[in-house]
Amino acid sequence: MCGRFVRAQASETYDDFFGVPDVPKMFASYNVAPTQAILALRIQEGAKAWAALRWGLIPSWAKDKKTPFINARGETVADKPAFRTAFKKRRCLILADGYFEWKTLASKQKQPYYLRLKSGDPLAIAGIWETWLCNGDPVESCAIITTEANEVSRTIHDRMPVILRGTDTDAWLDPDVADVKALLPLLRPLPAEAMIAFPVSARVNKVSENDAGLIEAVTQS
Repeated sequence: MCGRFVRAQASETYDDFFGVPDVPKMFASYNVAPTQAILALRIQEGAKAWAALRWGLIPSWAKDKKTPFINARGETVADKPAFRTAFKKRRCLILADGYFEWKTLASKQKQPYYLRLKSGDPLAIAGIWETWLCNGDPVESCAIITTEANEVSRTIHDRMPVILRGTDTDAWLDPDVADVKALLPLLRPLPAEAMIAFPVSARVNKVSENDAGLIEAVTQS
């Protein structure tokens, strides 16, 4: 699963990379956590547009927001009642610089790792979003789609977020594409040679910790 990630580069970097101007000026975060507002790109009124979405998808039919879904498995996203409509009609790209995952060591302790692209480019993570009404007010929320891990990620965890590149990003956002057979092939692991992973401080375990030191490599104990 993916439960923490980083969004800390300058807005202009995201403008250039995604080709969509006016990225909202959200504060940099080295420890983005579930329930927080995250940046996503989606189609609105026929054009790509940025949106701030609550991380943790709340199905439109949910009675409350106590059990949101932060991740959706790519293998079942087209079938699960909580995800299938959003998968067909409300897809987005979640903006990140990299993400954290935890490896269980022989000592049973969990060592956090930071995973990112070798190029340093931002990640375009496949996501789905939904609108839930709270006392008549809309709450827009989202979930990250995960897939089986590639060779780099597999040494740490057996799952990883779906990271899209090139024309796959446009295909994912295209509202005219609702055919499951056309969408599912996009939900594959990113080639391992594009990624790097290294151990980082256990301070990332605390949401209150939020500084650039969290993505600096450390020596494993």
